Amino acid sequence: MQVQPLTTAEMMAYGTVRLECERADGTKSTGTGFFFHFARKGDGHVPTVITNKHVVEGAKRGKFLLTRLAAGGGPQRGSTLPVVVDDFEKQWIAHPDPAVDLCVMPIAPLVKQAEQQQQNFFTVPCGIDLIPSDSELQDLDQIENVTMVGYPNGLWDQTHNMPVFRRGITATHPALDWNGKPEFMIDAACFPGSSGSPVFLYDKSGYVDRRGTTVLGAGRLKLLGVLYAGPQHIAGGAIVMAPAPTSLTPTPVTPIPLNLGLVVKAKTLHAFEAQFAALNAGAG
Repeated sequence: MQVQPLTTAEMMAYGTVRLECERADGTKSTGTGFFFHFARKGDGHVPTVITNKHVVEGAKRGKFLLTRLAAGGGPQRGSTLPVVVDDFEKQWIAHPDPAVDLCVMPIAPLVKQAEQQQQNFFTVPCGIDLIPSDSELQDLDQIENVTMVGYPNGLWDQTHNMPVFRRGITATHPALDWNGKPEFMIDAACFPGSSGSPVFLYDKSGYVDRRGTTVLGAGRLKLLGVLYAGPQHIAGGAIVMAPAPTSLTPTPVTPIPLNLGLVVKAKTLHAFEAQFAALNAGAG
């Protein structure tokens, strides 16, 4: 049977990975990571996974599933390779700016180990070429369609190891730094577990530019940034004190997401690119 080539959206699905973190006290959490190749030079590159620092903070052990590579190339749907990493937090390199909630984990050792065991896995990584330039950001409109890929509340298609797609729009202009920080806001449903999700400017078959010109037949795909947080409204209502044998117990308040998300701009990834390029130059 002839295997159909993957569409752009399908390739985006194979660019993410669900991260499970376990801490010393036994608590567990989930987040999103995505594959990224830095310092491309010829056939060489540095394969990594990117996520938020707060996703892996305090994690003693991490686990994720990788989709196996099919014999004829492409993904072997439903066949996964589990990877467990001890001292998980220590495997990540924090962004050089402490105010930027991003970190990367080089995965070349995992790739080599898989190859030695003849258990190659399939990923579709992003690269520096997907990051829009300042001029490209300036050419965007105030409202643009965005697509976020990840694992909200840890949800995913366990059978096929596939993420969940969410659509939304830019809530602030992606060319402007929100409150002076290298980030912008999106109007989309953002829940715990989505932290670390890549946020794309994705138009499948055409779009309207800021001058009102309709561009038909030409899709767009750019990595705008990485989701890291979202404002919440606290729904408390009236606090009712309920009598108990030795104390009064207040009714807990409930945080409600505002369906807004804060996104670290993709341009902040250039700092990692410079680090890995320098390391490659030194090794050479």
